[in-house]
Amino acid sequence: MNLSDSRTAGQPASLPLARLSAAEAVFNAIRQDIESGRLTVGSKLSSEATLSQQYGVSRSVIREALRSCTALGLTVTKTGRGTFVVANKVANDLTLGQYSARDLTEARPHIEVPAAGLAAERRNDDELETLRHIVAAMATETDPESWVALDSSFHAAIARASGNKVFASVVADIRDALAHQSETLNMVADRQHASDVEHQEILAAIEAGSAEKARAAMARHLQAVGLALDSILSN
Repeated sequence: MNLSDSRTAGQPASLPLARLSAAEAVFNAIRQDIESGRLTVGSKLSSEATLSQQYGVSRSVIREALRSCTALGLTVTKTGRGTFVVANKVANDLTLGQYSARDLTEARPHIEVPAAGLAAERRNDDELETLRHIVAAMATETDPESWVALDSSFHAAIARASGNKVFASVVADIRDALAHQSETLNMVADRQHASDVEHQEILAAIEAGSAEKARAAMARHLQAVGLALDSILSN
């Protein structure tokens, strides 16, 4: 099976799959196989190399797809043993590294909303330039993994710009979980463009020095992320 046509009907099967749609196509195919019962609970998935050949994509694409399967609670990857199916439906919560989606959803508004407000009041020129650079890079980034890294960098940079070491430390601690969450939301809920717009609104408020608008923009962003998570878990 070669997934060289995930979005455009009638496209010749021999054409290479676009990078942005490749991981999503593989993820959807594996998820469908699991939820339909073609891959049963307890079964072991083929190796990354085999899946790469089977779907006609790179191993990095396969890894992205498998990470999202794991985040949804469908699979577990055991070092040295492979990836195994552990459920045939999406879990009640997402596993994002050492934290869950519920952990992040509950905690982030209490940390990142006030941090954004403080960043608007306290950011210096260098911190503002860093935020501008990250947001500009995200708007043109076509590689999903690179975009996810920029996303977590943006939130960490705001926390640092708040001038509050506790906020900065907490966001740094959850940075890997934020990256896992962004990756899964982009793949399952197609959140990347919406996040770009929301980040631009947060940046504009911080640039304007408006703590009230920065808090409101961050709150809207986190609410949208929460709604996207809810839509995944309710499917």
